[in-house]
Amino acid sequence: QVQLVESVGDLVQAGGSLRLSCAVSGNIFSINVMGWYRQAPGNQRELVATITTGGTTNYANSVKGRFTISRDNVKNTVNLQMNSLKPEDTAVYYCNADIKWTRFTPYTDYWGQGTQVTVSS
Repeated sequence: QVQLVESVGDLVQAGGSLRLSCAVSGNIFSINVMGWYRQAPGNQRELVATITTGGTTNYANSVKGRFTISRDNVKNTVNLQMNSLKPEDTAVYYCNADIKWTRFTPYTDYWGQGTQVTVSS
Protein backbone atom coordinates (compact mmCIF):
# COMPACT_ATOMS: atom_id res chain seq x y z
CA GLN A 1 0.00 0.00 0.00
CA VAL A 2 1.57 3.25 -1.17
CA GLN A 3 0.93 6.40 0.83
CA LEU A 4 1.99 9.99 0.32
CA VAL A 5 1.94 11.80 3.64
CA GLU A 6 2.19 15.58 3.59
CA SER A 7 3.18 17.91 6.37
CA VAL A 8 0.53 20.13 7.87
CA GLY A 9 -0.02 23.48 6.16
CA ASP A 10 -0.37 26.74 7.99
CA LEU A 11 -1.74 30.24 8.07
CA VAL A 12 1.00 32.73 7.22
CA GLN A 13 1.13 36.43 6.52
CA ALA A 14 1.88 37.79 3.10
CA GLY A 15 5.60 37.94 2.55
CA GLY A 16 6.21 35.03 4.87
CA SER A 17 7.66 31.59 4.22
CA LEU A 18 6.48 28.03 4.63
CA ARG A 19 8.01 24.65 3.87
CA LEU A 20 5.89 21.67 2.85
CA SER A 21 7.17 18.12 2.97
CA CYS A 22 5.83 14.87 1.57
CA ALA A 23 7.03 11.36 2.33
CA VAL A 24 6.28 8.29 0.22
CA SER A 25 5.83 5.11 2.19
CA GLY A 26 5.20 1.56 1.08
CA ASN A 27 6.96 -1.26 -0.71
CA ILE A 28 7.88 0.44 -3.98
CA PHE A 29 10.42 -0.20 -6.71
CA SER A 30 11.13 3.33 -7.91
CA ILE A 31 9.79 6.86 -8.14
CA ASN A 32 9.96 8.95 -11.29
CA VAL A 33 8.70 12.52 -11.28
CA MET A 34 7.55 14.06 -8.00
CA GLY A 35 5.69 17.29 -7.67
CA TRP A 36 3.35 19.68 -5.96
CA TYR A 37 -0.01 20.86 -7.23
CA ARG A 38 -2.57 23.19 -5.69
CA GLN A 39 -6.26 23.88 -5.89
CA ALA A 40 -7.92 27.09 -4.77
CA PRO A 41 -11.69 27.27 -4.16
CA GLY A 42 -13.57 27.38 -7.44
CA ASN A 43 -10.44 26.64 -9.46
CA GLN A 44 -9.02 23.57 -11.11
CA ARG A 45 -5.99 21.81 -9.67
CA GLU A 46 -2.86 23.35 -11.12
CA LEU A 47 0.81 22.48 -11.28
CA VAL A 48 3.09 24.28 -8.87
CA ALA A 49 6.41 22.51 -9.40
CA THR A 50 7.85 19.16 -10.43
CA ILE A 51 11.24 17.52 -10.09
CA THR A 52 12.70 14.49 -11.83
CA THR A 53 14.88 11.81 -10.29
CA GLY A 54 17.90 13.59 -11.72
CA GLY A 55 16.88 16.93 -10.19
CA THR A 56 15.47 18.72 -13.23
CA THR A 57 12.81 21.14 -12.04
CA ASN A 58 9.81 22.81 -13.60
CA TYR A 59 7.81 25.65 -12.05
CA ALA A 60 4.57 27.43 -12.75
CA ASN A 61 5.27 30.99 -13.87
CA SER A 62 3.36 32.34 -10.88
CA VAL A 63 5.83 30.80 -8.39
CA LYS A 64 9.15 31.08 -10.23
CA GLY A 65 11.75 32.80 -8.10
CA ARG A 66 9.70 32.35 -4.94
CA PHE A 67 9.25 28.58 -4.56
CA THR A 68 11.90 25.87 -4.60
CA ILE A 69 11.23 22.17 -4.98
CA SER A 70 13.70 19.53 -3.82
CA ARG A 71 13.74 15.79 -3.22
CA ASP A 72 15.66 13.10 -1.41
CA ASN A 73 15.83 9.95 -3.52
CA VAL A 74 17.00 7.83 -0.59
CA LYS A 75 14.29 8.91 1.83
CA ASN A 76 11.63 9.19 -0.92
CA THR A 77 10.64 12.67 0.10
CA VAL A 78 9.83 15.84 -1.78
CA ASN A 79 9.82 19.33 -0.31
CA LEU A 80 8.46 22.69 -1.36
CA GLN A 81 10.06 25.79 0.11
CA MET A 82 7.70 28.72 -0.37
CA ASN A 83 9.01 32.25 0.13
CA SER A 84 7.47 35.68 -0.40
CA LEU A 85 4.04 34.17 -0.10
CA LYS A 86 1.08 36.05 -1.53
CA PRO A 87 -2.64 35.82 -0.75
CA GLU A 88 -3.15 34.27 -4.20
CA ASP A 89 -1.00 31.32 -3.08
CA THR A 90 -3.83 30.31 -0.76
CA ALA A 91 -4.94 26.81 -1.74
CA VAL A 92 -4.91 23.16 -0.82
CA TYR A 93 -1.51 21.80 -1.83
CA TYR A 94 -1.19 18.22 -3.04
CA CYS A 95 1.92 16.08 -3.29
CA ASN A 96 2.19 13.87 -6.38
CA ALA A 97 4.51 11.04 -7.38
CA ASP A 98 4.85 8.60 -10.29
CA ILE A 99 5.56 5.26 -8.67
CA LYS A 100 6.50 1.77 -9.86
CA TRP A 101 5.49 -1.09 -7.61
CA THR A 102 7.84 -3.58 -9.26
CA ARG A 103 10.32 -3.67 -12.12
CA PHE A 104 7.57 -4.95 -14.43
CA THR A 105 4.69 -2.62 -13.56
CA PRO A 106 4.13 0.77 -15.21
CA TYR A 107 4.47 4.07 -13.39
CA THR A 108 1.24 5.04 -11.66
CA ASP A 109 0.19 8.46 -10.34
CA TYR A 110 -0.31 8.78 -6.59
CA TRP A 111 -1.57 11.77 -4.62
CA GLY A 112 -1.33 12.96 -1.07
CA GLN A 113 -4.40 13.91 0.91
CA GLY A 114 -3.81 17.63 0.52
CA THR A 115 -2.77 20.27 3.01
CA GLN A 116 -4.23 23.76 3.44
CA VAL A 117 -2.02 26.80 3.01
CA THR A 118 -3.61 30.15 3.76
CA VAL A 119 -1.83 33.45 3.18
CA SER A 120 -3.35 36.50 4.82
CA SER A 121 -2.90 39.98 3.43
